[in-house]
Amino acid sequence: MPTDIAALSDLIRADSAARGQTISKLGYFCAPFRPAEGPFSDRVVKVYRGLSDGAALDRLKRYHDDYVFALRAAEVPLPETEFHLLEIDGARVPVILQEALPTDSLMRPLMQSEPLERTLEMMQSAGEVIARFWHWAEGQETRIGFHPSIRNFAIVDGRAVFFDTFPPLIHYDREEMGRMLLLFSDSRLMRTVGPLLRRKVTGIQDEWYSPPETLVGLVGSACRLRPDDAQAYLDWGRGFVKAEMQPWADEALAGLKAPPKLPGYWTGFRKLMGLQGEPNL
Repeated sequence: MPTDIAALSDLIRADSAARGQTISKLGYFCAPFRPAEGPFSDRVVKVYRGLSDGAALDRLKRYHDDYVFALRAAEVPLPETEFHLLEIDGARVPVILQEALPTDSLMRPLMQSEPLERTLEMMQSAGEVIARFWHWAEGQETRIGFHPSIRNFAIVDGRAVFFDTFPPLIHYDREEMGRMLLLFSDSRLMRTVGPLLRRKVTGIQDEWYSPPETLVGLVGSACRLRPDDAQAYLDWGRGFVKAEMQPWADEALAGLKAPPKLPGYWTGFRKLMGLQGEPNL
């Protein structure tokens, strides 16, 4: 059934009490919410900042559609996901409508609460998604990236499901993506940073375009969530890259000699924006 655009626009105009459950207040780009009732109660709604540049918005929609197509072509499990440009109070606003996943399936809290053996199974499932994506991406001519952090996965019936499609990590060059990270940030502070910080923000994306660094980043997140089990995650990561990511094994192994740490500039940005490592549906 086609999406009722008018009803979706009315929902977004409604005040926060009428919208329903806010899934996360801590996302970098927006605070997704799930309506308590109505035609979108089985969806998560993500509303982003509008831009005055209509051509840039049209390009964003095309690229998002291309990115969802690419993720599916790479066999990345993804909930049903739609991108719309809605007219809201005289402005065109990007909105993503996505099939809601069970709240008890989010990988990050499961990694904190489940026994070690179970968490290693989750890491294996997420790692297989990462490996499939990068082996597929090797044959692509356009610039394409992936942000498979623990907070961007759910575990549904034992399978890792990825749900973060914004910004669409396809086609944009490095400088363009750096500007995207600032233009669409939910933090006014981040949108007004000076030139030096702009260069550092641009660097945030580099891990997303590096096969070994995405895997190392996954392991690093697990080590920070469960420091007492860090050695088990390092051992898993080393074995995984040797078996499943051979083209990038040497570089990944170099990053898995000790528990990986977040870059200092990224932890600093998160503190400035009041962000934590919560799920960002």
